[in-house]
Amino acid sequence: MTLQQTVIDQFTARYHSAPPLVVRAPGRVNLIGEHTDYNDGFVLPMAIDRAVVIALRPREDDLIRLHALDFDALIEFRISAMRKGEPSPAEYVKGMIFALQQRGLPLRGWEGVMQGDVPIGAGLSSSAALELAVARAAVAASGGVWDAPQMALAAQQAENQWVGVQCGIMDQMISAVGQRGHAVLIDCRDLSTTVLPLPSETVVVVLDTNTRRGLVDSAYNERRAQCEAAARFFGVKALRDVTLAQFRAREAELDPVTARRARHVISENERVLAAQAALLADDAAAFGRLMIASHESLRDDFAVSSEALNRVVTCALAHPACYGARMTGAGFGGCGVALVQASAAEEFLQHVARWYQARQSDGVIAPTAYVCHASDGAALL
Repeated sequence: MTLQQTVIDQFTARYHSAPPLVVRAPGRVNLIGEHTDYNDGFVLPMAIDRAVVIALRPREDDLIRLHALDFDALIEFRISAMRKGEPSPAEYVKGMIFALQQRGLPLRGWEGVMQGDVPIGAGLSSSAALELAVARAAVAASGGVWDAPQMALAAQQAENQWVGVQCGIMDQMISAVGQRGHAVLIDCRDLSTTVLPLPSETVVVVLDTNTRRGLVDSAYNERRAQCEAAARFFGVKALRDVTLAQFRAREAELDPVTARRARHVISENERVLAAQAALLADDAAAFGRLMIASHESLRDDFAVSSEALNRVVTCALAHPACYGARMTGAGFGGCGVALVQASAAEEFLQHVARWYQARQSDGVIAPTAYVCHASDGAALL
């Protein structure tokens, strides 16, 4: 049974009628361009065929009641009387409603059922999928007009101001604007997008290390502060405005840690633009080399990789059908991503399983590997 049908059935069982509205918002995998979004830079993600689905019906009052099946929780509050609570999925729902309120959207209450199949904490942006699904539900229930980039900005505001994660715009933006079968280059300064074809005869494989990290408690906010300090040093709004030549000319004036952080962001922006050229040329090999360079930079300069992430990238690159692989997401755990020849995808997945099986005696956790397909962004189904 599909995720969508499961949610519809659960709604029907609880409310004794079919849901008048069903919405979906996807997670994402970032192919290249990590920690560049909050530096006004470039990113190249794709929305994936894993998502959060909400079946709902509007109410006549301002009560929101949402059965979150994944968490076996009832999220319930009045729009006119929201209060921050302890960290939980409910705070993402409330944060999204708060951000929509801040934009002056007329909101009414609604009730429904929610479930997702985006792995939580894996670096595939389950939080953005939840936020955009809630936004799509709230706008649909209130009869509003859907504006994808503005909804992405609202979701970012929910993270920043309500949840307390100083994230950039990438995760929310790709969940809002994703296109089936394509990656999307996003300019995180002006939110312009360029839809790009994936390399022919390739598939994207997600390699979930089954290690998790909490963004709020991780070094994410520290990295952001270091980037802002480097931008101030160069006298620019964001590191996006610094070229590699400018950085190298003054690198020695920065403290070594700040210099490494800045070098990653500046070089990563250049890699994303080179990756765009590789996709337009249908050059999977060139794209793969850029993925590998991105991982090395994240590991060595930005210091957000982990033993598990490094191991899964090493494993992926050991197979001849793999063009490139890297960690994806904020880091410290979560997933790797690999670009693989489509004809050898099954063989590649078996290789990963065998590679880890040979290391079981070392207590190494095997990853969960699966092919992901590019999907559309948040939608009313």
